[in-house]
Amino acid sequence: MKLSWTLQEEVSLKDFLKSQGVSRRLFKTLKEEPELVTLNQLPAFLWYTGKPGDFLEVKLPDEEAGGFMEPEPIDLVIVFEDEHVIVLDKQPGVAVIPSMNQPNGTIANGLLWHYQQQGLAYTVHILTRLDRDTSGLMLIAKHRYAHTLLAADQKQGRIYRSYAALAEGHVVQETGFIHQPIGRKEGSIIEREVRQDGQDALTYYRIQERFARHTLLEMKLATGRTHQIRVHMAFLGHPLAGDTLYGGRTDVLKRQALHSQQLRFTHPFTKRILNFHSAIPADFLIK
Repeated sequence: MKLSWTLQEEVSLKDFLKSQGVSRRLFKTLKEEPELVTLNQLPAFLWYTGKPGDFLEVKLPDEEAGGFMEPEPIDLVIVFEDEHVIVLDKQPGVAVIPSMNQPNGTIANGLLWHYQQQGLAYTVHILTRLDRDTSGLMLIAKHRYAHTLLAADQKQGRIYRSYAALAEGHVVQETGFIHQPIGRKEGSIIEREVRQDGQDALTYYRIQERFARHTLLEMKLATGRTHQIRVHMAFLGHPLAGDTLYGGRTDVLKRQALHSQQLRFTHPFTKRILNFHSAIPADFLIK
């Protein structure tokens, strides 16, 4: 894939690409493979100076899938796709990244297959990862450069997400927040807990609907800690339905009742604001 710009002022190619958010890793590749850069369709080194009206092109290097990820045909629900990003609506019960215990059948395996069918030499760049049993919207960068730009936005809090969560019991306040630090629970590599030596974590909530024994909430993350919503709701005494890791029961749902229902971000190249919604799963709407 090629990226292109028409220069508006006299500037070194290195300084211009730095202003466009090119990562150190990509800079290193461009130095090692100068044929990837052209100025007015002629090979150019990064120390060259461009002038107003010059046409700069950069060919993105091929990427290799890391670890033990292999392409595999997986049913992916693609909500949006262009040459830079993908938005998926993930089904519950599907892991996002392969592990030693589950080397296949994941979202990452399916993405590699999807790229392979398009003739794209890309690896997997997940921006908004979801737990295995969490459903809903996910943002994926298709190539390394898009990932660099979107990761910078994510760090600055410019990728907006909200979740639907079905909590056990009756949450009293209509709106509120939970500001409690989260850390790994001693003796576990998976479970987290509220602990004073943990990382800062802030979650906002708003009640959407009340049921006989449950409360449906809209949850918004101000931080992005592992299992943050699940841990914070358990801390309040209202674990998510089906979330056995944090004290939830399975009489209503067999998986944690958490769904990524809204995703909004600025496209890293077109600069358009993209906003996506995913319907609350039917099994959340109990009576």
